[in-house]
Amino acid sequence: MYFLEKNVHPYWQQRSAQKETESIEIKISDECERFLQYKGYAGVQVSPPNENLVIGNRPWWERYQPVSYKLVTRSGNEEDFLDMSRRCNIVGIRIYVDAVFNHMTAGSGIGTGGSKAYYQEKLYPDVVYHRHHFHKPCAITTYQDAAVVRNCQLKGLLDLDQANYMNHLIELGVAGFRVDAAKHMWPRDLDYIYSKLDNLNVKFGFVSGSRPFIFQEVLDDGHEAINKNEYTRIGRVVEFQVGYELSNAFRGNNKLTYLENWGPAWGLLNSDKAVAFIDNHDTQRNSHEILTYKTPKQYKMATAFMLAHPYGTTRVMSSYEFDSMNQGPPADSNGNLISPGINHDGTCSNGYVCEHRWRQIFNMVEFRNVVHGTDVTNWWSDNNQQIAFCRGNKGFIVFTNYGDVDRTFQTCLEPGIYCDVISGVVVDGKCTGKAVSVVEGGWAYIVLGALEEDGVLAIHTKAKIMSLNV
Repeated sequence: MYFLEKNVHPYWQQRSAQKETESIEIKISDECERFLQYKGYAGVQVSPPNENLVIGNRPWWERYQPVSYKLVTRSGNEEDFLDMSRRCNIVGIRIYVDAVFNHMTAGSGIGTGGSKAYYQEKLYPDVVYHRHHFHKPCAITTYQDAAVVRNCQLKGLLDLDQANYMNHLIELGVAGFRVDAAKHMWPRDLDYIYSKLDNLNVKFGFVSGSRPFIFQEVLDDGHEAINKNEYTRIGRVVEFQVGYELSNAFRGNNKLTYLENWGPAWGLLNSDKAVAFIDNHDTQRNSHEILTYKTPKQYKMATAFMLAHPYGTTRVMSSYEFDSMNQGPPADSNGNLISPGINHDGTCSNGYVCEHRWRQIFNMVEFRNVVHGTDVTNWWSDNNQQIAFCRGNKGFIVFTNYGDVDRTFQTCLEPGIYCDVISGVVVDGKCTGKAVSVVEGGWAYIVLGALEEDGVLAIHTKAKIMSLNV
């Protein structure tokens, strides 16, 4: 599965126009229909859809301050959510909800649906939560005591004993959940909650008896009391170390040659338990170690490696531009969200990055789909910052993080002319970027300069534009 974290994109937005762009209303449902289904994406992770506290200057993290479980936010209401879910499911794009039920707000006020939050009184009338639903007040003063981490309040957020509004979302057609702050809940409690979830709704095309796909936020740097492996029995876990380690490598702080044994040998979860990603809505703001769209060449290289390698279930980011940690999505003076514009080359404008529309990324999603089920073979490196490998006999990729590549490689592919899907796309049987000639035996002469726009070249069987007689 290869899906997209549209965690900063609403599922309903206003129409907007900008010079040199197409004026469109960009809903996630529209994006499912016109783009995602054609580019090999499997699903979209959406921002928390439940009512959240309205906070001054509308920071991104207000979406993680639940007031009630009404489906009403700046992104839209329940009707809008159902329309998105229905339309995306029809074209095979599944919806995954970022589910926040570890806590409520860290302050009092009014929610996006008009509900009230009384923080000091621990009272949330619209969900009938009051004092006895919360743990006794205490602050997280250490991460070396698992009970403190799980029973005390995360950054002042009122901590719930348990919560469950997910079955209603399953009824509305979602395929699964990212469980926010899972680290701050006991695995046995989560296991109980998950056991109460309904099967997926067959009205949205799911096979009868299908269970929700659960992936849990457990940040484990190896130096705390809570271990990510405690949660793998009850669902998958988002593997933060993928982003940290690949960012470190493609920043040049570690040799690419060491990636030959990428996986559990690096301290990562087993592949079938992990959701892999480079950055997300938290880490791209809170860690200077993580690669983001702000360092595009290295970011695309790290993403390409993640998608080319068979490790984990992969997720890519789709974000908006930001200059400060708290900055929310583009909005007008009244706080109404501004929609992305779509440039003539298919990229986004109006303050949106839309990494999922970058050619180097969506073409690597296709690469991953094409080579699915194959292993890494014919690993090559210069013992430093250049690597290459095959994925069975279906794909080949080469990277340089330092120095020019100028040599003949074993690509493991049949003879033919192939389009490099990093530098171009196939249009009318021709490649808009580099073309690679593979001769008898799978050999190809490849040049990849260190100063080129992208430090990656990738070819696969679906990008073959001409056969060669041998």
